[in-house]
Amino acid sequence: MVAFGSTQRKNVRILLVGDQGVGKTSLILSLVSEEFPEDVPPKAEEITIPANVTPEQVPTNIVDYSSTEQSDDILKEEIVKAHVICIVYAIDDEDSLERITTHWLPRIRGAVGEDQPQKPVVLVGNKVDLVDYSTINTVLGIMERFSEVESCVECSAKTLHNISEMFYYAQKAVLHPTSPLYIMEEQDLTPACKKSLVRIFKICDIDGDNLLNDYELNLFQRRCFNTPLQPQILDEVKAVIQKNIPEGIYNDSVTLKGFLFLHCLFIQRGRNETTWAVLRRFGYNEQLEMCKDYLRPSLKIPPGSSTELSHRGQQFLVALFERYDKDVDGALSPEEHRMIFSTCPSTPWSYSTDIRKSCPVNENGWVTLHGWLCRWTLMTLLDVTKTMEYLAYLGFNVHENDTQLAAIHVTRERRIDLAKRQSSRSVYICHAIGPKGSGKTGLCRGFLLDDMRSLIGKEFKTNVNYCVNTVQVYGQEKHLILRDIDVKHALDPLQPQEVNCDVACLVYDTSNPRSFEYIARIYIKYYAESKIPVMVVGTKADLDERRQDYLLQPAEFCQKYKLLPPHFFSLKANKKELYVKLATMAAFPRFQAAWILFYKHRHLRQFGLMSDDPTIWWKAGLGVAAATVLGFVVLRTIQGVSSSSHF
Repeated sequence: MVAFGSTQRKNVRILLVGDQGVGKTSLILSLVSEEFPEDVPPKAEEITIPANVTPEQVPTNIVDYSSTEQSDDILKEEIVKAHVICIVYAIDDEDSLERITTHWLPRIRGAVGEDQPQKPVVLVGNKVDLVDYSTINTVLGIMERFSEVESCVECSAKTLHNISEMFYYAQKAVLHPTSPLYIMEEQDLTPACKKSLVRIFKICDIDGDNLLNDYELNLFQRRCFNTPLQPQILDEVKAVIQKNIPEGIYNDSVTLKGFLFLHCLFIQRGRNETTWAVLRRFGYNEQLEMCKDYLRPSLKIPPGSSTELSHRGQQFLVALFERYDKDVDGALSPEEHRMIFSTCPSTPWSYSTDIRKSCPVNENGWVTLHGWLCRWTLMTLLDVTKTMEYLAYLGFNVHENDTQLAAIHVTRERRIDLAKRQSSRSVYICHAIGPKGSGKTGLCRGFLLDDMRSLIGKEFKTNVNYCVNTVQVYGQEKHLILRDIDVKHALDPLQPQEVNCDVACLVYDTSNPRSFEYIARIYIKYYAESKIPVMVVGTKADLDERRQDYLLQPAEFCQKYKLLPPHFFSLKANKKELYVKLATMAAFPRFQAAWILFYKHRHLRQFGLMSDDPTIWWKAGLGVAAATVLGFVVLRTIQGVSSSSHF
């Protein structure tokens, strides 16, 4: 398990300051030698305590300061370098106690600067063995006035009383600081701490009832502390909550108010480390921000590879959808969608426009489970870093997963797919390219609908460039992403990211005589020498076909450049075979030549397959592709026959 629950620091640097004669050096030497030194030098040398002998398992450097041997400039440098500062005063010397507020705290603040976070401070009262009273009440007043003061302790260098505790508190002030979590004057959690704990509560509320039951509390305990919560201890925790805040328990479960109170109690009792362990396990750093490594773990993607959701990633997203689908209608209403991302800084997409135009939705325009997975599939292919960030926000990491890498599958390189003549991927991207008014946007949007005829006559105003849905390719479900490439002028160059795809769909309007020239030029310039499969599609096939003002007619052009015959498409026909064709071409990128060979072979007449129906042609092509996968039997037979035939 990735140790986000542990401290991220590599070392702790403790600086001791205070008036001359308060016992700073004696405290250091007593800690190291475990006995009081008779001869005390003006200043102790810097001491490093190995990690294996410290409670937090972090190397610790202890630095002494002497006003007789060091200048004010050196003091300022040491304050800046230190992670925590111990201000030592003598309990039997009221002047040294008073100078904490009149001299030392202002001096530390001045050295750090107003625009920088203040250094945590521990107040250390030495020489407790010389008096029979305590200064704690006075020191607590100082803590309320100065937020940087984390804790206080009274000790004795002579009797070794509380010496180890003093340095432990100093370590703790660095590793588990109070100020980011708690406002001393208000006796309450900071807004940032509350916000973080609310997110953690929602993530741990598996059944979404706004309560943490015993099962959920035990999972929480295991995730944060790698140990089960004993029933007796659990009952005691509930009793404490119930006694102090009655609304903290409901139906024998912990409410959000009870959860927040519990952490407030931990901090008030000096157990900051408990709350910090929880926060760090859920990805927070010392500033209560999500750690970059937690949000974006390193992922290597070889050139030619792509990224998809793994089975574990899909399982998590399905469970998340079902948890927030409160009315169990198989779709997320706008409110349910908002709630599902309430643990995130924002939603990853616009629900009102993006979702409705890019993936399948129900009759209300609400995203279905199928559409939900499609939209995540789209984001994972285009921006896998963003997918990992949002999976972290949603709690994927704490559901028995180390990092979001378990939710991502990196496909093998495309060159390997080409060598094996078959793709192992399940997500493909198709670029629909054509002149303005050619119908490519309708072609893309029609992919999302059961009845494409509802798009007839509509004006597409929203600028959503991607549509994603699934198709069946040889009995296997594949995600196909259609990208609407918006090029306004034929002479406008395409960028490499607009050209590169798994299959290109070059779209022209059969009723416009000037439409085909555009895609013919696109093909010759960008795709004629590439290995990307290309499909030429004539839209508005329900209208009268016009002769194209180009050197070659579409069918002749396809024949010359060894492309499949043009596919004729119409929203009125309400047929989806085009999308299956495109997905199959993407899945079997090396078979286009075999299909053309099959189409052209004059011996096909004896099988009754010579027809002008593009569907019949397509089925013949699929037959060759399928046979090729199963041992190249048909293709070899065709090649054998073709050696003695003429075209």
